[in-house]
Amino acid sequence: MNLAWAIPVFAGATTGTVLLGLASKWIDRKVTARLQWRVGPPWYQPLADVLKLLGKETIMPETARGTGFLLMPLVGFAAVAVAAAICWQAIFTVDAGFVGDVIVVLYLLTIPSLMLVLGGSSSGNPLGAVGAAREAKLLLAYELPLLIAIVAAILGANASFQLGTLCRAPTEGVLPTIGCVLGFLVAVFCVQAKLGLVPFDVAEAECEIASGVMIEYSGPPLAMIYLTRAMLTAVLPLFVLMIFWNGMSFATVPAALASIGKYVLVLVLLILIRNTNPRLRIDHALKFFWFGMTPLAIGALVLSMWR
Repeated sequence: MNLAWAIPVFAGATTGTVLLGLASKWIDRKVTARLQWRVGPPWYQPLADVLKLLGKETIMPETARGTGFLLMPLVGFAAVAVAAAICWQAIFTVDAGFVGDVIVVLYLLTIPSLMLVLGGSSSGNPLGAVGAAREAKLLLAYELPLLIAIVAAILGANASFQLGTLCRAPTEGVLPTIGCVLGFLVAVFCVQAKLGLVPFDVAEAECEIASGVMIEYSGPPLAMIYLTRAMLTAVLPLFVLMIFWNGMSFATVPAALASIGKYVLVLVLLILIRNTNPRLRIDHALKFFWFGMTPLAIGALVLSMWR
């Protein structure tokens, strides 16, 4: 793709992902409210929150380490925007991807967590440093089982490390193999941790460390973090569906309805996990992924190899 097409595709993918992420945030808050017998916010509330933060003053702590503190949210946002562009391009133009784009997207989706670690560490706040340490430990916990589960899905589909190939890989039914089902379950819990949702919100933990990694952020930088989380809420379910569930297709009306249904199903599953589990301690979260999800992902890999 030449530069003349790349810029509009990137801008369109970023805008669409932001809107989808804000809508997903509203669905999250609305479903959570209904589970708690509340009415919930209006549909425009996530957008209003972002606009309000953009109009606030940016307060720079005296203990923060220069421009790096303010640069981290922007880098995380840019990484998710590039990952979104690659995913949407693979969805609408199956043959437009490149070999290894799965690895590139997985790498890009790791950057926002790393930026939170660096941002919390550079804030100069002890609670921010605690949150950064927790985020780093959680990152080391869930990345390995997620990677193993993705490899298991690729082997099970007889595909390559290319999103377009995975989207058009032949399958038998919705989830064709036991290994793919196990990998999907592992990926859902890893996505839950990557989004920082309960029970894996140990890096923020408002009642313990007062938002942790985000404690010193305000104004537009905090809005960028909020938008990055919203975009991750949109991109991560899409990425999971592309790897484990035949991707997304909008070529026909039935295919589009099925794709939207799958996306909403994964999103509601994440919301239900969030609202039915208490927060885990960081050591319990590490044990959950290392001694629970990692063996399960290895089992999925073995089953996929024996297919």
